[in-house]
Amino acid sequence: MNIISILQIDHLSKTLQKNPILKNITFDIKKAEIVTIVGPSGGGKTTLLRCLNRLIEADQGSIIFDQKPITDYTPPALRKNMVLVPQESVMFPGSVYDNISFALQIHDMHDEHQIKKSLTDTGLSENFLTKKASQLSGGEKKRVSLARALALFPKMLLLDEPTTGIDPKNLHTVEQRIISFSKQRNLTVLWVTHDVEQAKRVSNRIANLKQGTVTSITTPDQFQWEEAY
Repeated sequence: MNIISILQIDHLSKTLQKNPILKNITFDIKKAEIVTIVGPSGGGKTTLLRCLNRLIEADQGSIIFDQKPITDYTPPALRKNMVLVPQESVMFPGSVYDNISFALQIHDMHDEHQIKKSLTDTGLSENFLTKKASQLSGGEKKRVSLARALALFPKMLLLDEPTTGIDPKNLHTVEQRIISFSKQRNLTVLWVTHDVEQAKRVSNRIANLKQGTVTSITTPDQFQWEEAY
């Protein structure tokens, strides 16, 4: 069976402050695939995610998402279906409930059941809904940020170091839940991580991004540790 690519990146380049950050990047991602991106800091991983989500615009190249150029979507429509969970978890003032419901209200999707379920799906209990977001630990904020994204039922998640600051026990829980979401919802995931062992655990393929260039895309069993850095 021929699996359709949900994301096609073709000769993508981006320069920031006269520094070339992304250089002629070309690869595609299949529907319901989990692809991790590894590589040294400053290699362009976060910039790539931001270009895909149109938080910044690429200088050259094209991005096709779900059979349409990303420029054919309004920014809200694109960001509802391709949700970026940033490395730094931004919490809005108010409770955890307020933070999750805010994302739904923007898209006229308010659903009490989905607010609760998206939180518990990340391993946090419903008791967290009444907690002030400002009082959460870094790891808890990461999971609330993920819950906020999952509540939108996106077609694709862009995850930038989603488990940084989460203790080892809950880290594996979050990993397994994201894998389950991908299978159950046909959810595609592009996942930036510095943890090569995590990349091997969670992904169908691993892309190595060095100095703005994808140097290899391999399956986890073919990936060589020394390639990452």
